[in-house]
Amino acid sequence: MAESIKFYLDEHVPRAVAEGLRRRGAETLRTQEAGMLGAKDEQHLALALSEGRVFVTQDADFLRLHAAGQPHAGIVYVPHGTPIGTMIRGLMLIQLVLNAEDMRNRVEFL
Repeated sequence: MAESIKFYLDEHVPRAVAEGLRRRGAETLRTQEAGMLGAKDEQHLALALSEGRVFVTQDADFLRLHAAGQPHAGIVYVPHGTPIGTMIRGLMLIQLVLNAEDMRNRVEFL
């Protein structure tokens, strides 16, 4: 059976998103919990890759890293201003229809 998606949330993604995902059974790690506040973008992607976590961000710099060929376990880009409920529903839908291997080096947009 394919491995389910685990999430790693960028520091700017609201805490309520992590809480909502966890209430729905999604394995979720926040930047703050990982001790990665202030880390470089490449370090975030490296940690997410090493732990097999899809990185959820509102920072377009990660799209540039993807375009430059930086390996990653997956990136979900969420535009600023996206409501928390929309973020949670979108991420849960991604987890429902894709697996960890599907997301490797892939970007999804909410």
